[in-house]
Amino acid sequence: MAELSSRPIGVFDSGVGGLSVLRALMAELPHEQFVYVADSGHAPYGERDDDYLIQRSHAVTDYLLRQHHIKALVVACNTATAAAIHILRDAHRELPIIGIEPALKPAVAHSKTKVIGVMATRSTLQSEKFKRLLASLADQARFVLQPCSGLVPAIEQFDAIKIGAACAEYTSAIGTFGLQPEQMDTLVLGCTHYPFAEDALRKGTGDEVVYLEGGAPVARQTRRLLHAVNALHNATEAERSPSIFYSTGDTNALQSAAQRWLGLHTTVAALSV
Repeated sequence: MAELSSRPIGVFDSGVGGLSVLRALMAELPHEQFVYVADSGHAPYGERDDDYLIQRSHAVTDYLLRQHHIKALVVACNTATAAAIHILRDAHRELPIIGIEPALKPAVAHSKTKVIGVMATRSTLQSEKFKRLLASLADQARFVLQPCSGLVPAIEQFDAIKIGAACAEYTSAIGTFGLQPEQMDTLVLGCTHYPFAEDALRKGTGDEVVYLEGGAPVARQTRRLLHAVNALHNATEAERSPSIFYSTGDTNALQSAAQRWLGLHTTVAALSV
């Protein structure tokens, strides 16, 4: 088996949204190889119950460990993190597992009006993990929560009309954006898909509103954990093995997304787990 430092890092999401996290990981850890799994054949996660999400998280994690001997796992999905990460950590205590959560704490630190919008899937907003995070910050800002059913499938389909319609609906429903008192000056994108809809969201919020997502903090935490166990890859970027992409659904969708958003011309393999 390969030396620990030369093994790949596993990354998974319900679909193409986790590419926003992979983009941050590749920038922070340019010498590492990644194995990305889009569980598109079992998406969307955002409307599923916890038992389903836990089962899918176990299936993908077990595959990445068995077939790729990953040295760390990044759960690049807010919904799967909220439902399953504590269970994954209990099952794989030897494996560094990094999750993602809506960037509420950075939003509190940044916001001047202390009115913060949060867009996420319904499952994320209803999860106990999110509720605990929200409660811990309740006295520091007012959070306006907006579930965004339908936005993830529209992004998965690259359907500009549906993306635009959903973004217009949800930015209108959530309230008033701006820099004046009682207006939302900060918007938390609580799903890894949503950064890929930023242009459409901006039409409803304006350019002054700051958007916060979780990719960069996840990448920094991944580096810290790998450094702590002396597992960072020492090869030069030129020597890095190319990342590998799998999808349990439409491989063409992931291939197109990787090219569109990461500038990668890659082959995506079909996966059945």
